[in-house]
Amino acid sequence: MSGHIDDDLPPHRVDETLRQLEPAPSTHPPRVLVLYGSLRDTSYSRLLALEVERVLTAFGCEVRVFDPHGLPVFDRTSNDHPAVQRLRAASVWSEAHVWISPEQHGSMTAAFKNQIDWLPLSDGAVRPTQGRCLAVMQVCGGSQSFNTVNQLRVLGRWMRMVVIPNQSSVAKAWQEFDDDGRMKPSSFRDRVVDVLEELFRFTLLLRDRQELLTTRFSEQKQLRAKGELNKGLGVQ
Repeated sequence: MSGHIDDDLPPHRVDETLRQLEPAPSTHPPRVLVLYGSLRDTSYSRLLALEVERVLTAFGCEVRVFDPHGLPVFDRTSNDHPAVQRLRAASVWSEAHVWISPEQHGSMTAAFKNQIDWLPLSDGAVRPTQGRCLAVMQVCGGSQSFNTVNQLRVLGRWMRMVVIPNQSSVAKAWQEFDDDGRMKPSSFRDRVVDVLEELFRFTLLLRDRQELLTTRFSEQKQLRAKGELNKGLGVQ
């Protein structure tokens, strides 16, 4: 065998990497995609998603809330379905996500997981989720639980996202919204705002550095060898 195993290591240097971490900051509104996990007419995860939209809009963000109605059950074959295309386009557009799911049998709902299953890790050179900031929230029908947000964190890391430290779990969610669908003043709403201001700051901090922070040695080898990245296996 010729050469040495270390010969193709990426040429990282402290001074050059620090220089690349100081780009001129973008000034456009942060682009945030909000996903929620319920199809019910009275959906507290949807109400929380709309509250999230209001708060982030007040911070100066551009926000899109994806409606999961009409999204087909993940089958690996319906990639051209209009709802699938809208979801993927919204994720490519985004710089951050907020994920909100009810807890069902100690887990995220199928309606929520179905949306993530339709997002490929890769589609050629496009990474619909990689490097984006992520905030996770859940709504509970009873006492406060963290099962779902913990699962969402694992899922977010699997999707190669930067999951922020803070999170929100709203207990007895049916008590936390008024007749107009607005969240009532409470410690739960305060925590929601805490999470969103943290997401806002992390997004501003990382969005211009996303490519640098997520460039992978193994993917660069793929590009040199094949001219393209392997397609995400989950959506072929």
